[in-house]
Amino acid sequence: MDIAIISGSESDKKIVEKVTSVLDREHISYDFKVISAHREPELLDKYIKKSDAKIFIAIAGLSAALPGVISSKTDKPVIGVPVEGKLLGLDALFSMVQMPRGVPVAVVGIDNGENAAYLAIRILKLVKNG
Repeated sequence: MDIAIISGSESDKKIVEKVTSVLDREHISYDFKVISAHREPELLDKYIKKSDAKIFIAIAGLSAALPGVISSKTDKPVIGVPVEGKLLGLDALFSMVQMPRGVPVAVVGIDNGENAAYLAIRILKLVKNG
């Protein structure tokens, strides 16, 4: 499997569909799970450790801790997709781009699942041509 897509909530489904539509069109393999970094930290940890994905795409709104938590548990690339919420998605965006040193998260625009997929595809090309 090439990409693991994790959303923090079932309500992020429309953003997940933006990601998967690009990946399906480009014939990229992926897995999708809904796992909350806050409510299911043990499940998230187990999933990350068992995953053979080359790249993680993390979709989250509000406090948007998911991409940072994933990045803290793997050395694989993590792409964060902030989801529009109560503060127009700025809360999620700021949470994702303010990661501490050593916890890198690449962040695309608010609700821009397509760009997360395109970025993941570009990274995969580097890995495969490596």
